[in-house]
Amino acid sequence: MKVVLLAGGLGTRISEESHLKPKPMIEVGGRPILWHIMKLFSHYGFNDFVVCLGYKGYVVKEYFANYVLHNADLTVDLAKGSVEYHATNHEPWRVTLVDTGAETMTGGRIKRVADYLPKDEPFFLTYGDGVADIDIGALLDFHKAHGRQATVSAVSPPGRFGALEIVEGAVQRFIEKPPGDNGLINGGFFVLEPSVIDRIADDSTVWELEPLEGLAREGELMARPHDGFWAAMDTLRDKNTLEALWASGKAPWKLWK
Repeated sequence: MKVVLLAGGLGTRISEESHLKPKPMIEVGGRPILWHIMKLFSHYGFNDFVVCLGYKGYVVKEYFANYVLHNADLTVDLAKGSVEYHATNHEPWRVTLVDTGAETMTGGRIKRVADYLPKDEPFFLTYGDGVADIDIGALLDFHKAHGRQATVSAVSPPGRFGALEIVEGAVQRFIEKPPGDNGLINGGFFVLEPSVIDRIADDSTVWELEPLEGLAREGELMARPHDGFWAAMDTLRDKNTLEALWASGKAPWKLWK
């Protein structure tokens, strides 16, 4: 199965770093967050990726074009002009990098990669800035079982600030970033049938508006709640939080060894 990754946005809310690179290439633990997302899918055996590029897409292309070079020992014979690789340590990934336009909306990006997707099987779709400990295999099983056109992972976002538990005016304990109002939101990590692409008109179509809303109106969008870890890297503060988790050695989304 193919995994489509939306990696073309501007990332304006994390402009401290996105003025140099696209947001999916901002690093957590020395690796682009896009790499972390791909490692999650690969952990469940899904290694065929289609990456929708836009803003500074050449940065993503250069990263993957040089991936083996940067993850292997090598001998460079300057006289012969040859490079010999030793002890390569790279992933079993096939990565298709598609320029889907600098100004194209999320729906338009999906439509632009349609030719790279099989016509007779579902595909995964997710954003290039969110990590989670989602069971990808169980998500696919859920999708196949209900037989509708689309599945979305529903998550409860963490609260932005810590909370005080107060009894009769006395603070009993401080709760560090409890869940929000328990409302569920679109957490990405979709499973989609190829037919959903027909709902996308053109480059100006926002996937989260008419296509998803139409699927919902027609009863073709099912949600699988995920009550584990989920985080979107929207701001520098979010990045720093993920960095701290990674540095602790207990990053919840790191399911691979």
